[in-house]
Amino acid sequence: MPFKNLSLLILRLAGGLMMLTHGYPKFRKLLSGDFSFADPIGLGEEFSLVATVFAEFICSILVALGLYTRLASVPILFTMLIAALVVHSGDPFGKQELGLLYAAIFSITALNGGGNYSLDKIIRKKNI
Repeated sequence: MPFKNLSLLILRLAGGLMMLTHGYPKFRKLLSGDFSFADPIGLGEEFSLVATVFAEFICSILVALGLYTRLASVPILFTMLIAALVVHSGDPFGKQELGLLYAAIFSITALNGGGNYSLDKIIRKKNI
């Protein structure tokens, strides 16, 4: 697969940076002290907001950078599955589609890692 690493770079950058558009407003909400948020799995509004900010803001930055890519992809994947299958469970497919698309993107990054064009690769080379 001659373009696997380039494909992973494009997928990481696209998924990570686009996810930031969802995570940044929630990050600002958290910083403002407004902890009201949906509680789709019964863990409390504040915990749900903090966990979502961690996934959609912090982890998406890590994925875009290719830093701890596999590990950082997992919280985003779970957050998107919860959004699509729990939060929007009663909605038409069009409302679930974006969460499922993000879940597919971050499933791929979780399984494949950051590839050769990532900070993961640079760190791995220094430790060898």
